[in-house]
Amino acid sequence: MENAEALTLSEMAEFVAASRPIEFAPAGRREIYGWVEKTLGEQEYFRQAKKGRGVIRAYLGKVTGLSQAQLTRLIRRYREEGQLEVEAGRRHRFPRIYTEADIALLAMVDRAHGWLSGPATKRILEREWEVFGKAEFERLAGISVSHLYNLRRRPSYRQRAGRYEPTRPVGVRIGERRRPDPRGRPGYLRVDTVHQGDWEGAKGVYHLNAVDAVTQWEVVGCTERISERYLAPVLEAMLHQFPFPILGFHADNGSEFINHTVVKLLNKLLVEEFTKSRPCRSLDNALVECKNGAVIRKHLGWGHIPGEHAERIDGFYRRHFNRYLNFHRPCGFARLQVDGRGRQKRVYPAGDYRTPYEKLKSLPEAEKFLKPGVSFEQLDRIAHAMSDTECARQMKQAKEKLLRAAKVESPLPPQF
Repeated sequence: MENAEALTLSEMAEFVAASRPIEFAPAGRREIYGWVEKTLGEQEYFRQAKKGRGVIRAYLGKVTGLSQAQLTRLIRRYREEGQLEVEAGRRHRFPRIYTEADIALLAMVDRAHGWLSGPATKRILEREWEVFGKAEFERLAGISVSHLYNLRRRPSYRQRAGRYEPTRPVGVRIGERRRPDPRGRPGYLRVDTVHQGDWEGAKGVYHLNAVDAVTQWEVVGCTERISERYLAPVLEAMLHQFPFPILGFHADNGSEFINHTVVKLLNKLLVEEFTKSRPCRSLDNALVECKNGAVIRKHLGWGHIPGEHAERIDGFYRRHFNRYLNFHRPCGFARLQVDGRGRQKRVYPAGDYRTPYEKLKSLPEAEKFLKPGVSFEQLDRIAHAMSDTECARQMKQAKEKLLRAAKVESPLPPQF
């Protein structure tokens, strides 16, 4: 650009506005300083009004690519010295003591000894020179521990001493990592555990929660421990409480379910699929996770319940709680809606709130899903033995009696 420093203020403003999307790349610092000095003198920068100085600064920044802070420093120097000269660099560089050969030698020592601590490695380097007389260790023998770590951070060291370990396969190959696909058939369970907390070193009870993916039929159990000896009998009793055969068993990656004892139990019950949640896929087990809070935490709370009460709680679940959940407590069943943009949204129409038993009966050809020896006539007698509210009141009385025996306060009712 020739005579670019001689433009008028209006021409500079028009240039800055018109070239807003354009980026300039000057050749070098010496040329930039010379042109800035010439422009400031030609435009009589310090005689301009505030608005005029702003236009000149914007113009200088656009053409040179300098930041406003850099321009401020240059303008201050020009006002104080009357010129802008490029100062020769006077950076101080410490002399390099340790060569690439020393770094390679350090990497060799680290590989041989398995990457010991800095002080231990320093002592080894000293002994190589002082005790064993190896001349190549003369410089490294005097290295400080802090600088030894500096050398370990060098790219050349990492290239020589990099440790690469192949991914280790999972030791126990139990379960398939995928989301179950029930295809409208009941019997595909989501399973999880809920711990009732620890108190002064004493373990609380563990609730086992199993929910069918299609009907939301829910069976809850309780155990003192989640070891195989305690968990297996409770889990087997829970699976027998479902009115339909178990076709799939899905859990997260907890060891309480991912073990050979559970596999043996599922094989005994002829369960077809055993799946487990995938990493970073929170929806794989979301149904039972929601039930953990909306059902178990709501009724049993968060307070500590000692493990010695597990058998009593499990009896409450079998005699009262599971019947209430499946025959008298309505659940919302989602429908997918697609809006104009193609996005899916889950909605819960009021007409789709049903008890799990009602949902089971509404399935096409529902009779074929029942276990041998189980009929809807038998289930109807259980469902119609009392009203929903009567069952809820009976369940609540049994729960309060249970919590009093366990010396646990009842959960607070929701606030509206």
